[in-house]
Amino acid sequence: MNIIMILSDSLRKDHLGCYGNRWIETPNIDRLASDSVVFENAYPEGLPTLPVRTAIYTGNYTLTNRFWKQLTPEDVTMAELLDEYGFISTLITDTYHLFKPNMNYQRGFHEWQWIRGQEMDAYKTRPHSEDINQYIKPQMKGDYIIRVLDQYFRNVADREKEEDYFVAKVMRQAAQWLEENHQVHDRFFLHVDCFDPHEPWDPPPSYAAEYTDPDYKGPKIIIPKGGPCDWMTEEELRFTRGLYAGEVSFVDKWVGHLLDKIRDLGLMENSLILFLSDHGHPLGEHGKILKMDDQLYSQLVRIPLMVRFPNAEYAGKRIKELVETVDILPTILDFLGHGQETNFMHGKSFLPLIRGEREKIHETVTMGFFSSDIRCIRNEEWSYIRKSNLQDCELYNLLEDPDDTINVIGKYPDKAKEMEKALAKIFRIRYQKEHWFQVKYDVPGLTEERFNPVRYWKK
Repeated sequence: MNIIMILSDSLRKDHLGCYGNRWIETPNIDRLASDSVVFENAYPEGLPTLPVRTAIYTGNYTLTNRFWKQLTPEDVTMAELLDEYGFISTLITDTYHLFKPNMNYQRGFHEWQWIRGQEMDAYKTRPHSEDINQYIKPQMKGDYIIRVLDQYFRNVADREKEEDYFVAKVMRQAAQWLEENHQVHDRFFLHVDCFDPHEPWDPPPSYAAEYTDPDYKGPKIIIPKGGPCDWMTEEELRFTRGLYAGEVSFVDKWVGHLLDKIRDLGLMENSLILFLSDHGHPLGEHGKILKMDDQLYSQLVRIPLMVRFPNAEYAGKRIKELVETVDILPTILDFLGHGQETNFMHGKSFLPLIRGEREKIHETVTMGFFSSDIRCIRNEEWSYIRKSNLQDCELYNLLEDPDDTINVIGKYPDKAKEMEKALAKIFRIRYQKEHWFQVKYDVPGLTEERFNPVRYWKK
């Protein structure tokens, strides 16, 4: 029995056909979904990139105690646990945050391959030929995004063809690893962690053209300035959304390349295959763009999650009950018959939901950024966003308003109080302000005068 887990960073659930999208082409992921159990209400907990992966790797929550930090010596990870049961584990990824100084997220894997150069990875110092002014507006000048763009263009200066893009490299290397190893090991765990469709939204021209206006003459904003997007025209916003859609289709194409290799090697029948994202991405729906701590709406926090069982068992089943990323490791261990390993994990196996043995494993789920005191608590019907200023809290009925567009807190004050009460026990904690996601290791000078370099605590 093998485990294959594919994670696509910043992939919005509502941009996949299997979740109802009708304008973006994602045939490969949709085909996988048709053979899988598909989860309608899957959520991360601590955001963004590294806390989510910590939860996946350990089966434990991070929101109240972990923040943006490395794996600790006390952590017992998925790769380490599976090693004890005879699995050969491999990590193939271009998610560069995993490899920053002291992060050590490759720990426990027998082999790991890091495809360099995503976003602001401090990879290349050579010059590039791009005119950054073609990618920005005057309102972006002076923003740190300029340096991110400069580093990114250095990293991809030698890119010539579609196969040179990051998601193509990741999926091709994963397919090659399967080709070389599938007959060598009795059981393996392959984790493929793809940073796309994370910004910069820079798909090959043919994919960009499929979803953008051919007559568009404005700036090619592949990384916008985060926060309020009132500085962007509606035309510019549509163009940037089209670039993201192109990224999604491009990711689907290369995920399909890997899935085809899995089929060709006959691994579909003896492998548990998981596909998911760590979070979605706001694209101006609530007046802001890029992921922010005050954007805990469905566009950000609802994630795609599908699990294909060997021989496509349970295919076509859709689970509406709440599940979380911390539940993934307990579920894998439960499936393998090693449920005793989950006794000290926060997460819970969702196999009982699939088998119809339990109605729920969570009454509510809670989400937030590691560096913020804003929290979102949800069940299948309600979403309550709790802010420090209680006058600004928000309540949404997800059954009537799945995109969180109508704040009904004034109409249902008792429901808001009920959700507040459920949240209170984990809300009143102090949180850690990190040094700007450690980007001081990526782009020299990027954090100068932005934050005090000393960590500080705030209640």
